[in-house]
Parts: sequence; C-alpha cells; structure tokens
Amino acid sequence: MLNIVSIIVGLFAALLMLPGLVPPFGWMNWIMLPIAGVGLILGLLSHSNGGRNFNIVIIAIGIARLWIGGGIF
Repeated sequence: MLNIVSIIVGLFAALLMLPGLVPPFGWMNWIMLPIAGVGLILGLLSHSNGGRNFNIVIIAIGIARLWIGGGIF
C-alpha cells in the first residue's frame, strides 16, 4: 500500500517538475524536491522498490536541473 502512495506522490512531484524544466520556471524544482522526498520516505517504508526508485529518479532530475540553472533558473 505504501508503494502505491509513494508512486502517487512521485507522480504529483513529476507534474510539478515538468514546468520546472523550462528556464523561467526552474524555481518550481525547489517546491518539487520536498514532495518527492516525502515520496522517497514512503517508498523506503514499503516492501517494494518501485516507488522508491521512481522518486529517486525524480529527485535526481530535479537536482540536475537546479544545478544546470544555477539554483534559480
């Protein structure tokens, strides 16, 4: 059950991340990271690895986008 909740939280974070990939909206990744972190914690508590791995990918893409944009753009 926690794995499904983790995937749902990860999908919500991914929806916030998509506009954050566009340069003027890079700041949205700062909002997405804590949400994906909650999904990661839920994924760690579940017995399956799918939600955990999905949230790790979302967090990695968000951090990479922030790094490329200098933290803001």
